[in-house]
Amino acid sequence: MTLDDFRITSSKKFSLANFDPGSKLLSSGDKQTDEERLAALSDHLDAQQDVFYAEHRRKLLVILQGMDTSGKDGTVRSVFRSFDPLGIRVVGFKAPTPDELAHDFLWRVHAQVPRVGEIVMFNRSHYEDVLITRVHGWIDEAECERRYKQIRAFESLLTETGTTIVKCFLHLSKDEQKARLEARIADPQKHWKFDVQDLAERKYWGKYQEAYEAAIAATATPASPWYIVPADSKIHRNLMVAEIMADVFRQLKPEYPPPKPELAKVKVE
Repeated sequence: MTLDDFRITSSKKFSLANFDPGSKLLSSGDKQTDEERLAALSDHLDAQQDVFYAEHRRKLLVILQGMDTSGKDGTVRSVFRSFDPLGIRVVGFKAPTPDELAHDFLWRVHAQVPRVGEIVMFNRSHYEDVLITRVHGWIDEAECERRYKQIRAFESLLTETGTTIVKCFLHLSKDEQKARLEARIADPQKHWKFDVQDLAERKYWGKYQEAYEAAIAATATPASPWYIVPADSKIHRNLMVAEIMADVFRQLKPEYPPPKPELAKVKVE
């Protein structure tokens, strides 16, 4: 299998059941080797980011979605650790404020999309508005379908105006989530990461899987694909996202701006 097998570009034949959260497609089987590979990839991505920022022509949006403990924060720390903060920004979307609720659901999201030369990562995103809202019955099926349509139009607007969108679903198993939640409870230094609400949401596991499957199927397009990233193994998850990013840069082929011949005559005294 290759990365292409995990790239979803349409609803045709898509089912989450076809993807194993415990898959280790890119892992060598040796943790140290995998860590070294990840470090090398991170350095490579940093170099690509430098060119991308200097080119100052296009934009890159990375969307990370997944169940609680799937590793959205960990992915940001590990994959993008070498990046220059000058050209990268992380946005974490929480429950909307009263002011945000007074606008359409995409209002707060559009304000955070990348500028030219910038890479922006969404830790959760506008997809929460067709996930938690659907699971808890806060919107009906008709409204959900309207939002899918609006998301597709929104993402088309972004891609047509120079934004490359990379959407990653960090695919975690229920057993692995249980182990990670228990680890947080057992370690006092990780208590700050534990939220009792996570246990309440866990009771809706099946509904969330259905909601994710429906959202991915409804919004995957060739210009705005989804990647299903097996996330039971943290190192494999990070490697796969890093490889996806490296593949994106290979396709973008960013270039430094052309040199300025007039600078050949400039002397620094």
